[in-house]
Amino acid sequence: MPDAGAFMAQELASQPEMWSRAITQKEDAAKLPASGQRVAVVGCGTSWFMAQSYAALRETAGLGITDAFAASEAFVDRDYDAIIALTRSGTTTEVLELLEHVGDSTRTIAIIGDTETPIVDMVNDVIAFPYADEKSVVQTRFATTALTFLRHSTGADVTTQIADTEKILTEDLSPALTDAEQFSFLGRGWTTGLAHEAALKMREASQSWTESYSAMEYRHGPISIAAPGRVSWMFGEAPAGLADAVAAAGAHFEDASVDPLADLVRAQRVALARALSAGLNPDTPRNLTRSVVLDA
Repeated sequence: MPDAGAFMAQELASQPEMWSRAITQKEDAAKLPASGQRVAVVGCGTSWFMAQSYAALRETAGLGITDAFAASEAFVDRDYDAIIALTRSGTTTEVLELLEHVGDSTRTIAIIGDTETPIVDMVNDVIAFPYADEKSVVQTRFATTALTFLRHSTGADVTTQIADTEKILTEDLSPALTDAEQFSFLGRGWTTGLAHEAALKMREASQSWTESYSAMEYRHGPISIAAPGRVSWMFGEAPAGLADAVAAAGAHFEDASVDPLADLVRAQRVALARALSAGLNPDTPRNLTRSVVLDA
């Protein structure tokens, strides 16, 4: 049996390589909806958070209306030109049910890790990253590889993201993070999805108390839990005055000057370290499986 967290550790560390490979898939990039088309992006859990980030990136880039939905709560009967389904496993019940409902009424695109799954025959186009698929239940590289591919498709330069991550993978982790009592992850625009994903990673891997918010909303109530021994972690540029407000509450404000996706990798590393310190195995976390397949 592999050591606890061995799969997550290996997969986490491989992300720069995965990203560099994904952005070379030009034929797959051509399958994405054209500029100006109205798009819905759906997923569950981690994939939903990546959908949120992509939707914000695509709209900000001026490529067209882009909405992100949890597959179980999606409103896709709104004359979208295309629906993109993100799913590592290709077997998530809610995603398959949504695609079955859509049928031939709208063009569908699946972004997947496992190509030997039912979803391949349910969509018009498949964009696959089988080399980024994972053995750990806790997702790291598949989600970030899909988002890097999508981010690059909006015209963004991801070279800084890759370079920052290569450095982060070798840096020591601060005890202020590995020993914290509680985390509030914060984002703005496309990084709000990253904040939600960081909180989910920390919960899944280490059973830590984590929350996540839009940074501008944090002071509208949630900052009440900020206190000594707790962390408010900002992805991207912080709103004016937020760092001072967190400091006044006695909490640690984490705001690294690195690409936000690289900072997500740092959060993944903290989650892994906290899991191992607590005697947990993030490759097989409590109450979770690789894919949520619901009984009929």
